[in-house]
Order: sequence, then structure tokens, then C-alpha cells
Amino acid sequence: MTPDSHGQHRPRQVSRDGEMQLKSAAGSRVRTTSDGSLDVMASVGGVRGLIESSLPSVAFLAAFLVTEDLMASLIGSVAVGVAFAVVRVVQKGSLVQSLAGLIGILICAFVAYRSGDARDFYAWGFLINAGYLLAFLVSILVRWPFLGLLFGIVRGEAFEWRKDPVRRRRYALATWILLAVPGLRLLVQVPLYLADDVAGLGTARLVMGIPLYALALWVGWMITRPAVAPPAGPTEPAEPAEQPKPTEPAGDSPRTEGSS
Repeated sequence: MTPDSHGQHRPRQVSRDGEMQLKSAAGSRVRTTSDGSLDVMASVGGVRGLIESSLPSVAFLAAFLVTEDLMASLIGSVAVGVAFAVVRVVQKGSLVQSLAGLIGILICAFVAYRSGDARDFYAWGFLINAGYLLAFLVSILVRWPFLGLLFGIVRGEAFEWRKDPVRRRRYALATWILLAVPGLRLLVQVPLYLADDVAGLGTARLVMGIPLYALALWVGWMITRPAVAPPAGPTEPAEPAEQPKPTEPAGDSPRTEGSS
């Protein structure tokens, strides 16, 4: 906030370069179609993103259920993650995107290896979800809801939505919906972890992964759509202007019969 000439505080304006950088960062996670609607599949990485995020966990779960060998299951999961990262690098994809998924898999594998417990392969995910839940909650409490920041930049309205109480409340509601995703994950998966149900935990992790996040993202986008002004109705034709009455030409008045 910066003081104006009257000593009052007004929102700090975002520079053009800063706005473009924010829009680029937001656009890397949220994609829209040509008509401006949300492209859910592209926003979650498309089919390839779904496969790359899910297959390492599938490989771990399948290998462990078949062999009950933790080390072999960890090696299989890491091998799948490494293969995906190598393919992205060879195809000259984003290095950050290539390594982000692999690093997550390595952390999960390391935690499970150190404890010797297969269920700890999923323990790191609890910390990640708790972090998201806390971040979303704080953004709502300070009246800068996360989806307002994200969608506002993508839609080109920057932070103007904060001046409209109705839009601010809608972005807060959308962020509550997104917050429910990590909340539900913890509510369902922590009891499975405590019950040492590796199969149930792994299945819940897959089902409540990207598909659930994509659904919350779509619902949030729909309820925060800007209001569209109604089309103008037909206008009544204007009444024709009243024509002026003709005036008699100036000159001598006509002589009447019998006048002298």
C-alpha cells in the first residue's frame, strides 16, 4: 500500500513487466482454450502429465503387492521416474518439470528405505498436503485467496477483483473448495496409514490425486467467472419530427369583391 496525495492508502500498482511475469507463471499451471474457458486437462499436464505423476506410484504398489519386497518396489518406482525424466530431457522439455516429479519420488523412496516400512512411501505426501492446506487457509484469512491470485492473472484482471466484494467472496469460496482437496486426502489417507493398509493407502493416493485436484480447479473456475453484461434490447424507433406548417408568402393581401 502506498499513500496518495491526501495521505490515504491505495493499492500498489503492478508494473507491466511484473504483471507479465505473474501471468506467465500462472499460465504455466492453468491453461485456457481459445474461447476463454478453462482447459482442465492441459492445466494438469494433459494425458502425459497424468501418466508421469501416477505411474511411479502404480509401479511401487503393484511390485510390493506381488513381491512384498520393499527394495525391489522402490527400485521399480525410481526407475520409472528416471525414465520419464530422461525422456523429457532428451526431448528438450523443461528441466524443472523434468526433475520435479523425480525429486518427489526420490524423497518418498528415501523415507521408506530409511524406515523399512512400505507405508512410509506415502508419508511425504502427508506433509505436502498439510502445507497446501495451511497455505490456502492463510490466503483466505488474509483476504488474498489463492485462486484469486491465480485466476485473476490468467483472466487479465490482475488484482482488480479485490476492489469488488462479490468477486472477492467468490474467489474465497473457490479457494475453500480447493482447500478441501488436501483436507480430504489427509482425512481419508491418514487412517489408512495408521491401519498399515498399504494397498488401500496406495489406491486412495491414486484416486485422490490429480483427478480430484482437476475437479476442484474446474469448479473454482466456474463459480468465479466474471458476470457477463446482458445484450442490449431492441430500441423503439424514434417518432418522426413534426413538420413545420407552410406559411403564406408575404405580399399584398388579396382584394375582396366590393372593395373600393
